[in-house]
Amino acid sequence: MPTSVAKKRPTVAVIGLGYIGLPTAAVLASSGADVIGVDINSETVNLINQGLVPFVEPDMATTLAGVVSQGFLTAATETPHAETYIVAVPTPFLEGHQPDLSYIRDAGHQIAPLLDGNELVVLESTSPPGTTEYLAETILAERPDLTLTPNLSNSIYFAHCPERVLPGRIMIELRTNDRVIGTLNGNAGERARELYRLFCEGEFLMTDARTAELSKLTENAYRDVNIAFANELSMIADSLDINVWELISLANHHPRVNILQPGPGVGGHCIAVDPWFIVSAVPDRASLIRTAREVNDAKPEFVLDKLLPQARRIHNVKIAALGLSFKPNIDDLRESPARQIVGRLAEELPGAEILVAEPNIELLPEELSNRQNVSLAPTESAIERADIVLLLVDHQEFTNLGPSVLAQKIVHDTRGVWN
Repeated sequence: MPTSVAKKRPTVAVIGLGYIGLPTAAVLASSGADVIGVDINSETVNLINQGLVPFVEPDMATTLAGVVSQGFLTAATETPHAETYIVAVPTPFLEGHQPDLSYIRDAGHQIAPLLDGNELVVLESTSPPGTTEYLAETILAERPDLTLTPNLSNSIYFAHCPERVLPGRIMIELRTNDRVIGTLNGNAGERARELYRLFCEGEFLMTDARTAELSKLTENAYRDVNIAFANELSMIADSLDINVWELISLANHHPRVNILQPGPGVGGHCIAVDPWFIVSAVPDRASLIRTAREVNDAKPEFVLDKLLPQARRIHNVKIAALGLSFKPNIDDLRESPARQIVGRLAEELPGAEILVAEPNIELLPEELSNRQNVSLAPTESAIERADIVLLLVDHQEFTNLGPSVLAQKIVHDTRGVWN
């Protein structure tokens, strides 16, 4: 009887071990690939090599510990040779909301000297249209001996496969969500699909690289526009002395109306950033998307305008700021409106004591920890000591609080939890 031959595990280098890169690396490693994760932060690399998750993400710790202990995932600060490279680095924006592609450029510089021919480079980072081409041009500029022309011994293949997951549910949605895959040259898209099939149970939607790039931006711009409607409605309702939460609940009883919930602004790397990539690409055609961004960016100032006059009337006022992350039950502070609001409170009220309750972090970010009037405090202690309670993030720890805890407090609820 012939003996079966074990299928060779593909080798994958994941560049960038943040909120997307590390879960992707862990899921790939648990699904049949040998993965080397690459990050410039040596502390992150050391934690991962101990099987420890350097941020909060439910259901990830067991998977990571397992693949590290089995040797299927290792982390390093130097990029190795691999059959496939997945680039999952940040794509922030510069002053004037222009995209900053320096991290992608740097990843290209790391990859270029390692290529032999026939490797696949997948860009996962959320990017403006044309960025996959930019990554290819960056690599080929250093390696003119390589080509995009397919089916040659020196061909290099490029695809774009944007992440589409929700922080707090990443380990579930990596497996279940549909994936858009955009091909830049040859059969790069089909090769990427075969790799992602190791773990993804969703449908694969094949297109070209530019369309794939714009599809991810479109998803987040759509959500941003709808959030902006809710946030603008909250400001209108406030001017008319109407409870916006009741208003939205009533309107949503219409069978074709589904208004989202307003908040103190919009944060995170995706929704707060991606629409600007569309605006920067075609500024004279993106007026609605630009306006939505401006509405959401202005919401923190609206919250401050409501709170500051009250706070200034109380001598040595104490404010409990509940939440600092950009969404509930995670530790991600990127582009967080709560973080912005707390920073402004510290600046505008130097004589105040601002007690930040954020159960998902152990240390305040540097711009707040350097403020003498800001400190991290347990939730109940912060509320007990406070004159004003400002709910900024609807973490489970806050939504479970009973009404008696808030008795005799001035309450500003930006999430509608206690309204």
